[in-house]
Amino acid sequence: MRLVPVLCVLGSLSLTPVALVARQDHHASRDQRGTKAMGFDQELTKHHFLLFTDGGAIDVSVKNPSDARNREAIRSHLPHIAMMFGEGNFATPMLVHDSKHVPGTSVMTARKDAIRYQYVETQHGGRVNMVTTDPESLSAVHAYLKFQIADHKTGDPMTVRIR
Repeated sequence: MRLVPVLCVLGSLSLTPVALVARQDHHASRDQRGTKAMGFDQELTKHHFLLFTDGGAIDVSVKNPSDARNREAIRSHLPHIAMMFGEGNFATPMLVHDSKHVPGTSVMTARKDAIRYQYVETQHGGRVNMVTTDPESLSAVHAYLKFQIADHKTGDPMTVRIR
């Protein structure tokens, strides 16, 4: 009977301040890599990852509408991302997330011809629309976007909407 309380106490140790600091360090490191890889300040911009019935979208905008420098950097980076993704190249998200495996990218690479990536300029930044009618590609796009939502902690819905 004493074993159960001991296990409960040990289980709660995973939520220590040390673990919280490690998690904060992960996000700070990711943001530093993101700033370097994307060319715009991660703290002064916001990412949104949207899931649609025909794919999804990556939407990036400046937090301050008068921030022309970061807005132009977003508009420079996202067309390049649309081109790279269309070629099956996901090196940037792997660099930003410091991982050789970002969910969905292996299928998105293998089925690159089944997904269309289109850059669209928005008022405060830009967007990459990801569109497919292929069920396997659609699942991969959704897995990729859900990973981004969780890792960037954007608070975007994990539910699929009509575009």
